[in-house]
Amino acid sequence: MSREKKIIRTSIIGIIANVFLAAFKAGVGLASNSIAIVMDALNNLTDAMSSLITIIGTRLASKKPDRKHPLGHGRIEYLSAMIIAGLVVYAGITALIESVKKIIDPQTPEYGTVGLIIIAVAVMVKILMGRYVKGVGEKVDSDALVASGKDALFDAVLSASTLAAAIVFITTGLSLEAWLGAVISIFIIKAGIDMLRETISEILGERVDPDIAKAIRNTVNSFPQVSGAYDLVIHNYGPSKLVGSIHIEIPENMTAAEIDKLSREITEEIYREHRVIMTGISIYSRNMDNEEAVRIRKDITEMVLSDPDVLEMHGFYLDDLKMEIQFDIIINFDVKNREEKYRAICREIQSRYPDYDVSVVLDIDMAD
Repeated sequence: MSREKKIIRTSIIGIIANVFLAAFKAGVGLASNSIAIVMDALNNLTDAMSSLITIIGTRLASKKPDRKHPLGHGRIEYLSAMIIAGLVVYAGITALIESVKKIIDPQTPEYGTVGLIIIAVAVMVKILMGRYVKGVGEKVDSDALVASGKDALFDAVLSASTLAAAIVFITTGLSLEAWLGAVISIFIIKAGIDMLRETISEILGERVDPDIAKAIRNTVNSFPQVSGAYDLVIHNYGPSKLVGSIHIEIPENMTAAEIDKLSREITEEIYREHRVIMTGISIYSRNMDNEEAVRIRKDITEMVLSDPDVLEMHGFYLDDLKMEIQFDIIINFDVKNREEKYRAICREIQSRYPDYDVSVVLDIDMAD
């Protein structure tokens, strides 16, 4: 079964389950005069709406690329997750407002055995649904499904708390459901904000996953002509559409035909192994036959990497004719003044090799 069909099937199951739960809970809540149970029913309707949004978002995201969107519409799934997170926040705020009203103007609930049984069953159903939807979402890499699954698990906690409040009222006569509803509402709002923050972070562009970065670099370095892989950048155009670029270090005496063949082979292997489309493989030429260049490279490498704030040095090349030394360095983002550190390194190297024009690029730490 395709990824799209799995997401839609899971969402349809969620809609059916939540509509039935909402109907039963609304009936119990209105009959027992319980604001907590009524708010719980509202949450189920919110979940059903979330599943519907997931279906719509998935169908739109699966549209074929067109002239205006040549890399497809996959990022619509992130927008779907944002809408769902917004619904979670809205449901939490609504529940909080109603709970505060009941705290100010309390009403005595009247619980029945059948109603409590329905709530208990609903707790089990929501736990199973939440784990199932979240599990499928993680398996197919769908943020919208993961958000829906988390929302369902939060609802299970809400229902369980409502059931506990009912039992406390029946046994002691103490009504806690309004206060309990307020506390749970705050947790729901926080959860929705966290989901919203995570999705926005993905849209903004997050650091390359360390495992993916390591795997891709290992694939590139497995080619005998490659002596280093650097500057890996991956852009996310949806959960199933990753586009990237990378720099490779190769011997300076390779021909254009040999470089072209190598680049094509690397591109094909990365897509086959990791499903990442490499739109660019750039070249760092490595001095091989110049003993003086090899010696200077070793000396500068040891000097630069002796600084604990320097994470990496790459792209070294020495031009005898122009008397130039070029390379890139990566300085830890945690360093307070990276520019000052960078300038100090440049001055140190230039003073050690005054006969050369030293050009150092402060590179960006894009991937581990």
